[in-house]
Amino acid sequence: MSVLKKVSAYAHPDAWVLEPEPSTFAPNSRWSNKDMDPVPPKGRTWSTFNYVAYWVSDATNVAVWELASSMLAIGLSWKQALPAIAVGHIIISVVMVLNGTIGARLHVGFPVLNRSSFGFWFSYFSVVSRVVLSMFWFGIQTYTGSECVYQMLKAIWPSLAHLHNGLRPGAHITTAGMMCYFLYWLIQFPLMLVSPQKIRWLFVIKAFIVPPAWLAMLIWAFVKVPSSKGLFEQHSTLSGSAMSYAWLSALNSALGIYSTLAVNIPDFTRYAKNEKAQYVQLLIIPTAFTLVGFIGIAVTSAGMSLYGDVLWDPLQLIDRWDNRAAAFFASFTFVLATLGTNISANSLSAANDMTVLFPRYINIRRGQVLCAILGGWALCPWEILASAQGFLSFMNGYTVFLGPFAGIMIADYWIVHKCKVDVPAMYRPHGRYRYTFGFNWRAVAAILLSVPPNMPGLISSINPKISVGGAIKIFDFAWLFGFFTASVVYTILSLAFPARETFVPEAITSDDAAEAEDVPGSEGSSHLEKKSVDEEIRVVA
Repeated sequence: MSVLKKVSAYAHPDAWVLEPEPSTFAPNSRWSNKDMDPVPPKGRTWSTFNYVAYWVSDATNVAVWELASSMLAIGLSWKQALPAIAVGHIIISVVMVLNGTIGARLHVGFPVLNRSSFGFWFSYFSVVSRVVLSMFWFGIQTYTGSECVYQMLKAIWPSLAHLHNGLRPGAHITTAGMMCYFLYWLIQFPLMLVSPQKIRWLFVIKAFIVPPAWLAMLIWAFVKVPSSKGLFEQHSTLSGSAMSYAWLSALNSALGIYSTLAVNIPDFTRYAKNEKAQYVQLLIIPTAFTLVGFIGIAVTSAGMSLYGDVLWDPLQLIDRWDNRAAAFFASFTFVLATLGTNISANSLSAANDMTVLFPRYINIRRGQVLCAILGGWALCPWEILASAQGFLSFMNGYTVFLGPFAGIMIADYWIVHKCKVDVPAMYRPHGRYRYTFGFNWRAVAAILLSVPPNMPGLISSINPKISVGGAIKIFDFAWLFGFFTASVVYTILSLAFPARETFVPEAITSDDAAEAEDVPGSEGSSHLEKKSVDEEIRVVA
């Protein structure tokens, strides 16, 4: 009976309530929890080496390998595609460092930081968008990982390719596919329970194993096929303005692949030992991503000469190999590559955002569990990939929102407020960042002026039968248009019509609380919160 009572107790919502930290800046547990609060000094464990490993880990994934495929498909040569990849990642690395420095200085994640520019309640628009996007891509990446597991098992037991399919034809997945999906999900799930401070070691392991294996595949490609053949002898079929817009479209593809992380990079830089630790992103991002893009071109080119098909999907290429040991170890590196990317770019991002939606009940670990269940199973990624190409196109085109999000965040912190923000106020629904009923109308206006011009192109990408004329050309550089339009509009409106209640003479951070503990008679966070409130009263007066 006592066991039944214990089990039934968990059916009550109060059993799942998280205990707030004594040092929290929020008025009560409804607005924050330990994982939402600023990271304390003991939790700041990420060094420069960890950020190098993180980005080497993220660069080595199937999507980056295939990045040049769409560029060559629209008529560009590899000599035009590779600079587009390099320039795109140089731009995105600058954005990463600008937004990442905010997280490294203030030790606060994206969902909380966003309140200072969007307003307390309007920030939930970007947060909810990110949750849906992250869970969607989590499911897609998990399915990709299951295909890697399939190749590994097939290398050991070739008969797996002939396993009887007991599922109906309309299921869009086979018995073997479902088995591999479940196995990959089981492998991935325990890693999702590891804290952000410790998961960095997964990226280190991946950074030491995957790149050497992929470099070996690059050497194999050049040994098997001369560099003058295959895709390397393909010349551009475009010229004039058509070539210019195609190159801009290629640049936009390079920007879009990690435009999501450019917005929520503070979720990772908040754990930096100091802000200088994450500056290395300026160098490692363009270097790693351009190299992997080149590997994708070279290996695909070799496959084209050897097998007669353009196999951009590396798993299809591995499927053609006769050497089962090579196929197994190559597939293993892709399993590891997908694991690291899925956790860093999707599940951790979704979990961080969920903590803000329900801070009383959800921390990062519980958020990752929800992401694993909802994103991994409820969304049925195999159904989306098989029958929802329009929805896939929409999710790929979501960069029309991400560019403006990044532009507004950078403009607000670096230009409008000149790095002087009030961290405790970000946790108070009625604090200085409430703006007008929780909405910063300047951010709303910036989004309304930067997103709609890209909508005709997005609609056309979802349904090519719909003709939108010349409007589609703006969509070719959607991220750049959204980023610069939103940042300029937001800056002009914020300087012309300043929200004076949000300005402080100096930054008020969580580190001030640690210093306040050394002041006789003060109590750390309460002293800091009083300082924050005093500043609000002074501005209003």
